[in-house]
Amino acid sequence: MTQGAPGPERPEPDQADDQPRDLSGGDGTAESGGAAHGQEGGLVEGLPETPPAATAVFGERLGLAEHFVAILADTGISHGLIGPRETPRLWDRHVLNCAVVHEAIPRLDATQQVIDVGSGAGLPGLTLAIARPDLHLHLVEPLARRTGWLTGTVAQLGLTNVTVHTARAEAMWDRLHAPWVTARAVSRIVQLAEWTLPLLDAGGSLLALKGSRAVTELAESRTALTRLGVVDAGVDEYGADLLEEPTIVLRCTIGEVVDRRRFRSRQPSSAGSARRRADRPRASRRSGPGVGKRPPHQP
Repeated sequence: MTQGAPGPERPEPDQADDQPRDLSGGDGTAESGGAAHGQEGGLVEGLPETPPAATAVFGERLGLAEHFVAILADTGISHGLIGPRETPRLWDRHVLNCAVVHEAIPRLDATQQVIDVGSGAGLPGLTLAIARPDLHLHLVEPLARRTGWLTGTVAQLGLTNVTVHTARAEAMWDRLHAPWVTARAVSRIVQLAEWTLPLLDAGGSLLALKGSRAVTELAESRTALTRLGVVDAGVDEYGADLLEEPTIVLRCTIGEVVDRRRFRSRQPSSAGSARRRADRPRASRRSGPGVGKRPPHQP
């Protein structure tokens, strides 16, 4: 039986203004094309036009997707979750690129749990929650600054099928499990599998959104993945009929639930740790002579 946390965790934001501004119009949805209204009555400039593919992916929930794009273009950028030059590409490179992965998850009569690891700006987690109200998304992200933004965004969008967790993936092994785990641009597949396979139900799959090297990476990693408990792995494409470049997913499926004791014996780390290292300013990273060396003996 899949279990989740009793409710969204709401960490204190790192900054006083960490809650996203309300970007909704009078009907609760963002205006499409060009600009959207902010909480103070200002405009979010430079929003890309909503492409026809967005209607095909989101259907009657297109307004929610447009609202999410407007939030990404506003506080997503001001909070450092999206690069300022990404605004023109928010639809094709980010939102639609992630949302089409919902095709990998079959529709069932019952609600399915999905764990999104290293959620960051809610990609792919929030796009899946918008496209598929039949899924319940658990967004797992260790940085309170990011989970504060995610919690505020979930509230603005009025999504009831999302739970936000401020935690490393490993910390959730005994608290959360699901048939599906997703991750985008987090780490190489073996390291990602070590962090996430213990979150999967028996027969569950990790869906790792990857780039053009996915086939090569899988070939190089297949033996190691088998040792970790992966019984089937492959590279799949989604959105080929909608997007200029289809989304490439490296899929890893386990058989029985993996032995978590064996995973705990490995060196602790997490998807969040990898992102924190990537986010840290280069000058703040310890390097150079003497780093890692013991200090001289003091009598």
